[in-house]
Formats: sequence, structure tokens, C-alpha cells
Amino acid sequence: MLKKYLKFNLLFALIFILQLIAEFQQITALRYLIKPCIVISLMVMLYLSTNLQGRFHKRLFTGLFFALAGDVLLMFAWQSPNYFIYGLIAFLLGHIFYISAFYLDFRSAQELDKKGARLAIILCATFSIAFYFYLRPHLGSMKLPVMVYTFVISLMMMMAAFRNQRVNIISFNLILFGALFFLISDASLAYNKFVKGFDFAGVLIMATYMIAQYLITMGGIERKLRQHD
Repeated sequence: MLKKYLKFNLLFALIFILQLIAEFQQITALRYLIKPCIVISLMVMLYLSTNLQGRFHKRLFTGLFFALAGDVLLMFAWQSPNYFIYGLIAFLLGHIFYISAFYLDFRSAQELDKKGARLAIILCATFSIAFYFYLRPHLGSMKLPVMVYTFVISLMMMMAAFRNQRVNIISFNLILFGALFFLISDASLAYNKFVKGFDFAGVLIMATYMIAQYLITMGGIERKLRQHD
């Protein structure tokens, strides 16, 4: 896959490196310039590779659009807490569109891999409940928004796992690990914002976020439904 999409991968690698430099060196102007390019580049790649044929790719593209809105809004969160709320809502909508896309694959053969589905439900539910109650004493007025967001991103992870045996293995793995990196990124952001700030938080949050969006997008591009008897 690296060779197949070499030009795009080189472009995305450049965006990735510049974004991390902006975070590490706290270069605000570079951050404002590069951060929107993360999702814009992925939206262009998804469009050129799929022509957005079918509901799956349209929903994935819409999810990326809301992620772009979330990225822009969070850049201005330092000016007003409202921007953080609006950014949270944008990402929440993005996750809902990702969930709806992954659900299309699950629905293609709902009877498959019931054991794996049960395991995914148990793991995601355990994580979301444990992490939310860990955060809860630090959330103040954000208890309800964070609870809703935690539920939705856990559901996104669960639906990514539900695609097992319904799509080709490369698409399944890319999107599953993309969802996992998204979970790590959002958990790191929540810990840094609500519990305790830590060194290089911005670097970790943005690195895992960029990997997540890249893997989910490429998993969508590589997606092929499997045929079942």
C-alpha cells in the first residue's frame, strides 16, 4: 500500500512532520496553516480514489468534513470555552457518520462472527465506563457532554470491530487500528485537559490523531465487501 499511494503518502508524511514540529516548538502560525491540511488532504485522496461511489464512501467523506470543522474550532479553543464545545460537537457528528458507514458493512452479513461481536461489546463497554468514571470527578459542567462523546467514540470502535469477516482483511485492519488510535488520541486529550497536563501532550494527541484519520481513510479506499454463501 505504501508504494501504491507513494505520492500521497509522501505528501501526508510532510504534513505529519510539519504538524508535529508545530506542536513540539509551539509555532502557532505553522499550526494554523498545517492542521487543516491533515483532513483536507485525506478528503481529496478519498474523493479521487473512490469518486464517492456508494453510501459508505459518502458517509466517510462527511465524517472527514466534520473532523475538519472540529480541527478548526479546537484551534481557537484558547479564545473561548465555547469553541471547545463546538469542536466536540463537530467531532461527535464525524464519529456518527463513521459509525453509520461501518454499520453498512456490518449489515451486509449480521449473522457472522457473533463471538467477536460479543468480545468487542464487552471490551468497548468496559473501557468507556471505566474511563468516564475516572474522568468524572474532574469534569465539572462537562460531565454530560463528555459522557455522550465517550459513548459515541466507543460505539465507533465497536462498529469498526463488527466489520470483521464482512470486508477484505486490509480494510478491516486499517479501520480497526484507525479507530483504536482515535480512542488513544481522544483519551490523551481528555486526560491532558481535565485531569493533568503532561509534557508533549500536543505531540502525542496530534500524532495519534493523524495516524487514526489516515488509517480510517485508507481503509475506506481499500474497502471491498466479501462474498458469502
